[in-house]
Amino acid sequence: MKLAIVDYGAGNIYSLEKALWHIGVETVVTSERRVLEGCSGIVLPGVAAFNDAALRIRDHDLSEVLRRQVKEGKLLLGICLGMQLFFEESEEGGCVPRTEGLGLLKGKVVRLPEGLKVPHMGWNTLEITKQGRALKGIGSGSFSYFVHSYYASAAETDCISATTDYGVQIPAVLEKDNVVGMQFHPEKSGETGMQILKNIKEMLK
Repeated sequence: MKLAIVDYGAGNIYSLEKALWHIGVETVVTSERRVLEGCSGIVLPGVAAFNDAALRIRDHDLSEVLRRQVKEGKLLLGICLGMQLFFEESEEGGCVPRTEGLGLLKGKVVRLPEGLKVPHMGWNTLEITKQGRALKGIGSGSFSYFVHSYYASAAETDCISATTDYGVQIPAVLEKDNVVGMQFHPEKSGETGMQILKNIKEMLK
């Protein structure tokens, strides 16, 4: 059982690797198609701008690889920006009006409303809306660590397993078949995050 962490230059992933090692998940950091295809699951991390990240994924010829792996039933976990890249498009495009994502989930990524402190940074609670596999053992009111300025406006609300309140209801956990996304960083979210990563480990089996 090995989890591939996609390397496309979108932030420091050492803390994620360390957390996964701690619970006994072997990892490999890669952007190579054959390695991604040979692993039990894939993590798409990310701490960067949507536009830059989407371009890097395309530059590494990873878009179709990721879509195909999902279609074949492989678990794909998106963390923070990685989850946002699952959607069809984002307003966070610099000088362009919209930037295309992977299109695995319907909807778009939008900026947090005016009047809120941006970025949304720090601990916030989860409100469980649907008990999916990734949230086994996690109750409403559990704290997770967020750092983001944009959030997902999901067109299919039945994929939302948990939200967090920051002046607007932000989808915090998404699950659709073998696609799982988290707006927060589980590797930085204490016991809650470690339990979620353990649940991901079980989903890999």
